[in-house]
Amino acid sequence: MDYFDSSAVKNALPYPQLIEALTQGLQLPIEVPPRSYFAPNADASCVLIMPAWKAQEVFGVKLVSVWPSNKAIGSPTVSAVYVLLSCENGMPLAVIDGTELTLRRTAAAAALAAKILARKNSQTLAILGTGALCVPMVQAHASVHTFKNILIWGRQKSKALEAVADLKTLGIESNYSEDLEETLNQADVVAAATTATEPFILSKWLKPGTHLGLIGAFTPQMAEAEPALMNKVQVFADNRAAVLEKGGEIYQAIQQGILLPSSIEAELAELASSPSRSWRKDDQAITVFKSVGFASLDLIAAELVYQADCHKTVK
Repeated sequence: MDYFDSSAVKNALPYPQLIEALTQGLQLPIEVPPRSYFAPNADASCVLIMPAWKAQEVFGVKLVSVWPSNKAIGSPTVSAVYVLLSCENGMPLAVIDGTELTLRRTAAAAALAAKILARKNSQTLAILGTGALCVPMVQAHASVHTFKNILIWGRQKSKALEAVADLKTLGIESNYSEDLEETLNQADVVAAATTATEPFILSKWLKPGTHLGLIGAFTPQMAEAEPALMNKVQVFADNRAAVLEKGGEIYQAIQQGILLPSSIEAELAELASSPSRSWRKDDQAITVFKSVGFASLDLIAAELVYQADCHKTVK
């Protein structure tokens, strides 16, 4: 059995290869049962168990721990580990750093959607949020489109400037953008990855033709964009069922009678199956990709990590 730490996961999942793996992998039959939720301390901390498998091939499960109290001691609030098993003989194949795996597959999925849905002449990318997903979001999006300008916005200027510095060490030039309205007025592609519980992206700030990726609001109570935006845009999802259940802005818009479940035009697997199709109504349309994450993405990424080690074949 192999072990892949965060560094090994980074090396095994360069974004062009990961995005291509997601494009192909989402066309294959993957079984994904509902995730399990446990609160071992009977408080806000919890453990999530997210399985997925391909029959006769491989079984994977991600264990995610969410410990809000860790903020007080300077430790990560969310951490994860991924275990890969063979469906041929049931033997464990690998233990993989699930935190890095999740960051990279989340960024890659958002970039894949942007590659298909954003206008081809898009010039400015804006990343909203300076958490762990900020740099991966830039790297992933920059791997599918050549942007002339990359803007980083966040509530804490120091963290935004730190992200700009980190990107520079990776050979990517970006700039801190202080005013959110001005940032959105400039952006052609926007990726929001925050833990916001109150909407901060207003409809009137988005210019026609924008592609907006909403990545951070992954519970019904959270929201990055105002739900009222949803009946003015084309809506897409990473996974319909998951987004309808817990995709903050979509869930709230439906509850408020602003949006119908059928308004979701396609999910990521459908987008990936027809990447050359003209999904946009026109160049003035605003497209929204709502992502909450689902276990198929983890399994595809985990297989790629395992196979990258000496080009192994999963059995």
